[in-house]
Amino acid sequence: MVGQPTLHIPDPAERENLATFISRAVRLDPAVVIRLRRRGDHYVSAWAATGFEALAVRTVVGDLSVDDVTIGGDTVLSGLHGPESGNPIDLGYSMDSAWRTALPPASGFVHVDDVPARMLVELAERGAEVAQEHGSNHGPPASLLDQTVLTVSGAGESVEVPMRVVFALAAMDFIPHGGDKTDSRRIPADEIVRVRAARTWLRLDARYGSVARRRGPAFPLTPN
Repeated sequence: MVGQPTLHIPDPAERENLATFISRAVRLDPAVVIRLRRRGDHYVSAWAATGFEALAVRTVVGDLSVDDVTIGGDTVLSGLHGPESGNPIDLGYSMDSAWRTALPPASGFVHVDDVPARMLVELAERGAEVAQEHGSNHGPPASLLDQTVLTVSGAGESVEVPMRVVFALAAMDFIPHGGDKTDSRRIPADEIVRVRAARTWLRLDARYGSVARRRGPAFPLTPN
């Protein structure tokens, strides 16, 4: 009989990194599920939906007893904050059926260009102001979320970055800002976000994590 999956992250700093990531995902959606994937022999990637039709991911040093499993965010957080968190964490029963979107490929991305992190946060701040004026109880209007706010070219690619991805990056707090609340004025001028693209995916890599979205109007609803 195969036992329940476990997650082992011996380094307290790495446990805190993952806990911070999941806490932000839970803040966006209290019922969020986290997809954990083994990456090589010594790393684990944690994926979460952001609510902006974009996925967020952070990779930490650790060991996952299975290749791929989806677990409730609150379950993972409880294990990371528990008294025996330095030991392998019993993840309980998987919730694989709750994960309903495809993941981007592990390889095949090209580096398109780097953009100032401060500029992206400024775009998010301006977008939030517009959303406050024109949004509803259901959140920002789709016309704002789908609007292309930045076009990045390089490596033979021209990539359109929609507001959805910028909002997701800001909401997950992946850009260091030196304060309790993200403020573009606190972000160093030399802090960059790397724009990468694959044939059907866009990815923004910031210092504390990445956000990915399928290129084009449709977001896939097929498990991967």
